[in-house]
Amino acid sequence: MKYWSAILWLCGALALWPTSARADELRPAYIEMTEKAPGQWSLLWKASANSRLGQTGEIIIPDNCKIEGDPQREYAGSNILTRLALRCDGSVQGNSIGLKGLELSTTDALVRIAPIDSAMQTLRLTPDQPTATLAKPSVISNVAATYTILGVEHILLGFDHLFFVLALVLLLKGGWLVAKTVTAFTIAHSLTLVGSTLGLLSLPPQPVEAVIALSIIFLAIEVVKAKPDEIRLSERFPWIVAFLFGLLHGFGFAGALAEIGLPEGDVPLALLTFNLGVEIGQLVIVAVALAALHAIRKFQGLWLQPTKTAMAYGIGIISTYWFIERVVA
Repeated sequence: MKYWSAILWLCGALALWPTSARADELRPAYIEMTEKAPGQWSLLWKASANSRLGQTGEIIIPDNCKIEGDPQREYAGSNILTRLALRCDGSVQGNSIGLKGLELSTTDALVRIAPIDSAMQTLRLTPDQPTATLAKPSVISNVAATYTILGVEHILLGFDHLFFVLALVLLLKGGWLVAKTVTAFTIAHSLTLVGSTLGLLSLPPQPVEAVIALSIIFLAIEVVKAKPDEIRLSERFPWIVAFLFGLLHGFGFAGALAEIGLPEGDVPLALLTFNLGVEIGQLVIVAVALAALHAIRKFQGLWLQPTKTAMAYGIGIISTYWFIERVVA
């Protein structure tokens, strides 16, 4: 009886886990500042319309720049786009750019600065550091490092992909089998991520997101129905299941990368390092989950199956909510 009480308690805790509103808050903002002619700049600011930042945020432009004309605002999907024309006196290097209101949000912002006569800079703003100084070329931030971090954050904070990987770990037995299955998932979502980002593949985002939720529900059911003396199809050929669903998850990753934006001239590097960051985050999930299950098995073996069942029910409940939300949206 105490096991089922624990299951109900964990299910309730997982069911209260933040869902769509939280996802909008965590979606990164994007600022792109491009020099069109000496001293003449265009600035694009993109933020989720559902986030606090999109509704109340304000751009902090370099001190030596002035806004020319009125800002142009438009909706693009779930984002608000703000365009500004700037006139800057001299180089913007050594000046600051930032977002007012970022310190009150739960998201980050990616900043891309593209001068005519010097190298592009990619900066990252956070709630703890809502402004950044535009560096001289010798100390420009690395595009690879920025997009690697964004990839790690996306898998760790993109709860649908996180739940899928976690469900795979709960379903399978043995580190080697988990490794092969996660590798199949990696290969599959890498293929569609690259293909979709480069414009070679395309699927409507809403059906893709709905089927991603359905894939998590499927795995949660498989975890609940698993029996020690019976090997289900998903346990016999898990890499096939992971590969097929991974193709769809790749479109989801591509959608997130499109929301963030890619720097012109560095698309291959940004794409590669974003995918690398996703894989690093994925390995972290697998390692932590396997370590936690090993600890439960070693110190309180009787709790292992109830814990797996509780997690599967919680994952299934949240994913069902996502599926319904994405179908009726």
